[in-house]
Amino acid sequence: MKTSPLTASFIRKAAGASAVLGAAGLLSLYLPYRIAFRSPQKGQNDIYRLPPGEQYEPRAEEMRGMIRQMAAEPCERVSIMSRDGLRLRGRLYLRGGPEAPVDLCFHGWRATGLRDFSGGGLFLLGEGHNVLLADQRAQGDSEGKTMTFGVMERWDCLDWLAYIRTRPELRGPVTLYGVSMGAATVLLASALPLPGNVRCIIADSPYSSPEAVLGKVSRDMGLPERPALALLRGGAALFGGFSFHGVSCMEAVKHTRVPILLIHGEEDRFVPLEMSRDIAAANPELVRLVTFPGAGHGLSYLTDTERYRREVSEFCLRAQKTDSAT
Repeated sequence: MKTSPLTASFIRKAAGASAVLGAAGLLSLYLPYRIAFRSPQKGQNDIYRLPPGEQYEPRAEEMRGMIRQMAAEPCERVSIMSRDGLRLRGRLYLRGGPEAPVDLCFHGWRATGLRDFSGGGLFLLGEGHNVLLADQRAQGDSEGKTMTFGVMERWDCLDWLAYIRTRPELRGPVTLYGVSMGAATVLLASALPLPGNVRCIIADSPYSSPEAVLGKVSRDMGLPERPALALLRGGAALFGGFSFHGVSCMEAVKHTRVPILLIHGEEDRFVPLEMSRDIAAANPELVRLVTFPGAGHGLSYLTDTERYRREVSEFCLRAQKTDSAT
């Protein structure tokens, strides 16, 4: 049957409208994905690029000085292949003997290991530890385009642990150490089958779940939380190939078998202190929370360096002694 010109015109307009609506729908999912998960972005891998905000500005020169000092430390560039085919890279600092403690460190969102562990890294090296600063997927020197807020990074943590076991210079007890998103990485990994050389976990400024922190940031941006999370879930699934729904650091910590030290600044404006309190309450027998008055997000080390170092050193020593006695 021959189509009338009027019908043909209607079909063309309907098809055009459907295409526009489809493109708008995709854009409504891609923009949240790009803001939260897409990586890297321009300037992201500049190790001297610091987070904006009044809490960081007064310490900017001090932080850049520590970064310069850490960047000058001799290291071995190492890499592994993730289970989904990404080349992940890191910096290995061999300062102790084969039996010395090993710290496997994971940085935060849109950062690098060298930046986020400049001060802490120098402290650990000064203690005679061997330190591996891992650049998380899609950040630093590692491959990938999507950060998953710990969902996939927890498995990358297992792959780095497997690499450590191949190195005869790294036979000492291992501490998993993370800051912000890296803290979520190590907490989520705590529920996985960790090798026996992992003695303890340190999580600085962790969030209770990816969904909780994304909801909080959405509210901070003046967006309605439920629709924003729905778009973020859709963008993560369609463009990132992962789901953060139901992933919880609190639930993971319930199943951990190693002691955990949580560190959180009391003036953290990005990840509320209450999130660390919720994580600690999930397993009070194995989790200890210490807070730092006046410290912003990830700034506890700079706010009270002496106390921070003391808390970390004493916690690691206790964990290693407890393990050797069992």
